[in-house]
Amino acid sequence: MAQALRLAEKGLYTTTPNPRVGCVIVRDGKVVGSGWHERAGEPHAEIHALKQAGELARGATAYVTLEPCSHHGRTPPCAEALVQAGVGRVVVAMVDPNPLVAGEGLARLQQAGIQTDIGLLEKEAHELNIGFVSRMTCGRPWLRLKIAASLDGKTALNNGVSQWITGPDARRDAHRLRARSCALLTGIGTVLADDPSLNVREVETTRQPLRVVVDSALRMSPTAKMLGLGPTLVATVSGDPARADELRAAGAEVLVLPAVEGRVDLVRLLDELGRRCINEVMVEAGATLNGALVKQELVDEYTFYFAPLLLGHRARGMFDLPELSSMGERRELRIADVAMVGRDLRIRALPVN
Repeated sequence: MAQALRLAEKGLYTTTPNPRVGCVIVRDGKVVGSGWHERAGEPHAEIHALKQAGELARGATAYVTLEPCSHHGRTPPCAEALVQAGVGRVVVAMVDPNPLVAGEGLARLQQAGIQTDIGLLEKEAHELNIGFVSRMTCGRPWLRLKIAASLDGKTALNNGVSQWITGPDARRDAHRLRARSCALLTGIGTVLADDPSLNVREVETTRQPLRVVVDSALRMSPTAKMLGLGPTLVATVSGDPARADELRAAGAEVLVLPAVEGRVDLVRLLDELGRRCINEVMVEAGATLNGALVKQELVDEYTFYFAPLLLGHRARGMFDLPELSSMGERRELRIADVAMVGRDLRIRALPVN
């Protein structure tokens, strides 16, 4: 199963909106077939493994990181393929959260007399497809908020200069997070200040994430760099048709959403991204949007990169949040992982609640 998970990771940057899945077929203690799902519309992991195994699949054990599908989508059902191949046992890491499958694949295998076991390395399989699970169970993508900061918690000088706080290794690591994301979310303040490309550059990938800009008043310039680099969605509450048409002419999609206190309804935005089959969203924004997402409890995961330097109390902070009057109002996080990335410290944390 560990080998199947490593195979599934090969699809980390390519399978969206499908889950990352790996399969290993074992007979008489030897691997006779293996494969992973590479991209949507192409054969699933089980099909690749069965093709490689051929007749040796009969009576063998298949280790699959996600329950084999039981429905006809863009590809035939994998559960049926396993039945037809005559495998004797199927070990599954986790049940598919997709309501179209959700136990039906396992039921089909059991009806055919195939032994099934569930739950081996389930936590690792769940983590690999955390965005897919979120979209299937909550209707919205997994939201990962990334921040690069000094040790005193500052993300930019008071004049807005922020390049570069962290070193090249940390920036490359952050690009790996970009590459696995289906969308990159930022605010208009960041776009106006930095004119970012907001694309994957430091790692090799065949797919660029969708860029999403929260721009309540449509202040984004039609000459913004990212508009010439690929699909960009501008979420707004503005009803200014002239400004919207300028951005559309420059290549942007303008999405008008309801206003909450004059700003884009972020819950509705995430719901819309879920409807568009976006599994993982990575936020790279300033204190205003970061704070709004935290206040509305929309952040699922934080990734902090801390550089060994100090910028002073007048530099810009991570979150625009209201002042607390008691320690009982604090927002607690659980540290899930700590690692050195080059000279910088990476901390991955999850909200306690």
